[in-house]
Amino acid sequence: MAARIDFWATLTDPLLRQNPVTLQILGICSALAVTTSLATALTMSVSLTLVLTLSAVLISLIRRHIPDTIRLIVQIVIVASLVIVIDQILQAYFAEISRALSIYVGLITTNCLVLGRTEAYARHHAPVPAAVDAFGNGLGYSLILLTLGGVRELFGRGQLFGWQAFPLADAGGWFTPLGLMLLAPSAFFLLGGLVWAIRSWRVEQTEALEHVPPARTMTVE
Repeated sequence: MAARIDFWATLTDPLLRQNPVTLQILGICSALAVTTSLATALTMSVSLTLVLTLSAVLISLIRRHIPDTIRLIVQIVIVASLVIVIDQILQAYFAEISRALSIYVGLITTNCLVLGRTEAYARHHAPVPAAVDAFGNGLGYSLILLTLGGVRELFGRGQLFGWQAFPLADAGGWFTPLGLMLLAPSAFFLLGGLVWAIRSWRVEQTEALEHVPPARTMTVE
């Protein structure tokens, strides 16, 4: 008898407890590159979640017919085909955002999160559990991207989704945009700070020390 799957845990664990970005450190290239605004972060989040969920379902459906020797090739072909469709839709209907995302939509094909979930989970489970797992991991990835995108756009431009949230000093307001927030190093430090905050809160995610220094002994003269 197959083990019963807890769909709620499968869906919600990737949000914080098993977040693919902050715990497994997957998909961080796009997390650093496309989070200069909420619009680009949201578009990338939706795109990756769609590709991840659809590819997991397709791979699960044909999992018993994929020879082990070519399974990675088949998975990459399926993911790449879905990415091409998403990229064409963005170019056709969201041209400005597509230009802002540049090559990073295409790089979803080689995103470690997508290939990792299809290889580790979808290949061994039925379509429904595979879809739930993929969608949950997509939500976890999206949560981090939207958090970074919101912070960077708010403090880098004083805006959220293009709406002026903070009155700019140039227009008689009080806020001076922090240009550093729109540069790649800021995303690196923000992501690092977010990882530290989550692991400080959920101490079970803290990695074991690779080296434990010897205990100091007191000598009495």
